[in-house]
Amino acid sequence: MLDLRQFDSLGAALRAALDRWPDEVCLIEADRKREKARLTYRQFKEAALPLARALQNEGFQNGSRAAIIMTNQSKWLISAYAVFFCGGVLVPLDYKLTAPQQLQLLAHSKAEVLVVEYHTWRAIAQADNFKSLVARTVLVTEAPTSAELYGAKRWEEFRDPSEPTFVPRERKDPACIVYSSGTTGRPKGCVLTHENYLEQCMALTSLYPFWPGVRYLSILPTNHAIDFMVGFFGPFTCGATVVHLRTLRPEYVRDAFIRYKITYMTLVPAVLKGLEMNLRQRFAGLSKPRRQVFDALVAINRALTRGRPRPWISRALLSRVHSAFGGELRSLFVGGAFTEPATLQFFYDLGIPVANAYGATEAGTAITVNDLKPFRADTVGKPLPGAELKIINPHPDGIGQIAVRSKTVMSHYLDDPEMTAETIVDGWLMTGDLGRIDATGHLQLFGRDKNMIVTEEGKNVYPEEIESAFADVPVKELCVFAANYIWHAREMVGEQLVLVLHAEQGKSVTPEIVATISERNRHLLNYKRVSGYLVWDADFPRTASTKIRRVELSEKIRGKLGREAVVPL
Repeated sequence: MLDLRQFDSLGAALRAALDRWPDEVCLIEADRKREKARLTYRQFKEAALPLARALQNEGFQNGSRAAIIMTNQSKWLISAYAVFFCGGVLVPLDYKLTAPQQLQLLAHSKAEVLVVEYHTWRAIAQADNFKSLVARTVLVTEAPTSAELYGAKRWEEFRDPSEPTFVPRERKDPACIVYSSGTTGRPKGCVLTHENYLEQCMALTSLYPFWPGVRYLSILPTNHAIDFMVGFFGPFTCGATVVHLRTLRPEYVRDAFIRYKITYMTLVPAVLKGLEMNLRQRFAGLSKPRRQVFDALVAINRALTRGRPRPWISRALLSRVHSAFGGELRSLFVGGAFTEPATLQFFYDLGIPVANAYGATEAGTAITVNDLKPFRADTVGKPLPGAELKIINPHPDGIGQIAVRSKTVMSHYLDDPEMTAETIVDGWLMTGDLGRIDATGHLQLFGRDKNMIVTEEGKNVYPEEIESAFADVPVKELCVFAANYIWHAREMVGEQLVLVLHAEQGKSVTPEIVATISERNRHLLNYKRVSGYLVWDADFPRTASTKIRRVELSEKIRGKLGREAVVPL
């Protein structure tokens, strides 16, 4: 791989990678069983540079911001490289958000350029707040010939064949603005520097190296912090190949493993759990004699790999299982949410190590990762090289809030010094998660110390976002909490949202109000729905600027009411 210590920016490192491995395949784009694109590093460069020149012709320069809203595909990565080549700041946005939500984040980020798929652009152009769009250049991909583009330009035609000027950046300069949650309410734009990404990549590849010939299967959105690193920047700076798969249907994922001889893949816990259930069903269908033989081979593999993975042994003992994964799989990575230890153990016993990690967008990607030396299903591994962990105000059992200090920790939240000061204290990132560091340096998670939930799909849900859906419900005030935050349950699964209602003086929460809440709740995405409500009989404590003192309110609720006070919806 490249020695990233020699580079000051993502653009400089990617530029060197494209020149170092011109004939290696860097990107394969597959849709079901059809391969849509296959690019070498040279071809990738040839596709990106004319785009970079055209952007520079439009006045895009050092420090300019460009947003991308696209599904996983080659145009996402080509556009990102062109932005970095010009010295720009990338704003990767979630294509699954609604058009009003995307417009809000575009306005907050002040993105001057927007690269977007046609169907998403059409929805944005028809949104009520379309006039808030500040981008002066919009590039639309895959638009039909006769389509109305609402002033946008076709990405495929936005080209200038003359040589663009490479714009260098410093390590401390912003590289990306990544939104860790914000869809409504208070956006949380994490400003991540070039140093953040370079240091993170060096740390991860020191534990899990990539090289030419490695094939990484990308199924997570590239806008996600995890896949941006391990599905783009990391593989590219090592000369490896990224395989983009545009579907999550199990049969096509299985086909991709075999067809492309996948080496690594990252999943969220929900997908990993689904894969486990599918395998268990297959094993249950074996005849009794075959199942006995299979169980014996699994037991032998478990005994021989107890200290560390031995892929050659596992592939020999359980050849049919490994053939179903293409025969070259070295490890799966899982992150974004808590993974049950039993699931991790299940795959490890099959000779398919799952390196589970713990991280936060504010810390780049990962904070800890299981290095499999030895495999530990009960922890999220040790701190990455260069990262320091400490436990704030630990209880007698050693459990307290996790804080991290590292060169991967973000610079700040965009335009929000107050939230930045609350989150980064004396150089330490306050994660808001509860954990304990054991005698071997492994981190164990025990729950959350902040008003947030993380779904099994790895989505961060800040309750403040949900409150806008109930904003005009006829009560004096309301707010949303994660139930485990109020009652301090040390659990990483089954987290639920609770709506706290304070009625107008002399009034009550009527059945009509509850019916209104239920109706609004049904229109939320399933992972953002509240599970129930409770009625609070006093004014919410607030700051001088009228913000709810959530910690104080949760303590008051916990001191007076138990979980049984929650009325299910």
